[in-house]
Formats: sequence, C-alpha cells, structure tokens
Amino acid sequence: MSNVADVTDKNFTEEVLQSSKPVLVDFWATWCPPCRMMAPIIDEIANEKGEALKVVKLDTDANPETAGNYGIVSIPTFILFKEGRAVAQVIGGRPKKDLLKEIDPHL
Repeated sequence: MSNVADVTDKNFTEEVLQSSKPVLVDFWATWCPPCRMMAPIIDEIANEKGEALKVVKLDTDANPETAGNYGIVSIPTFILFKEGRAVAQVIGGRPKKDLLKEIDPHL
C-alpha cells in the first residue's frame, strides 16, 4: 500500500502549504517514463520517512495552475515544502540516495 497521496490545484494549499510537517511533492505525468521509474522510490521514501515527512504527487497535466506557479518545465520535479515554502528542489530521475541527500537536512 502506498503512503503517497494525490493533490490537485484545489487542495494544494491545504495539503502542502498548510501542512504541519514537511511535504515532498512529486510533480509528474502519466506519459512520463522517468516519472514511472521514480514511483517505487517515492513510495519507499514515503514509507520510510512517514513520521517526519508527508509525500504527495501532483499530475502536472491535470493541474496546470500549480505546476505553472512553481515553474515546472521538466518532470519529474521534486520540491520539498516546509512551513509553506519551497526549501529544496530536484529535477529529473535520481537514485534514492541523491534525493534523500537533498531532503534529509530539512527534516
């Protein structure tokens, strides 16, 4: 079972910006092979860091407003939000350890 929730333009503020704990947002699309490749890694991170980190996915095709607000031009893009602000960003498919190296200092 995945601990990764889907967010939309409608609930992004509530689910991400107003979250009491840091939130990792996976900006992705169904047609994107690197996005599909990263999905199991994102699930692992959600399962391992669930106490300290909320992990969500945002389909950029279905939610262009939020993707546009954060200047998403390449996917997958991963942005870590803490207290409503973007504090780390990783663009493209990466090994899990590289993603964690960017995220862990903020947890």
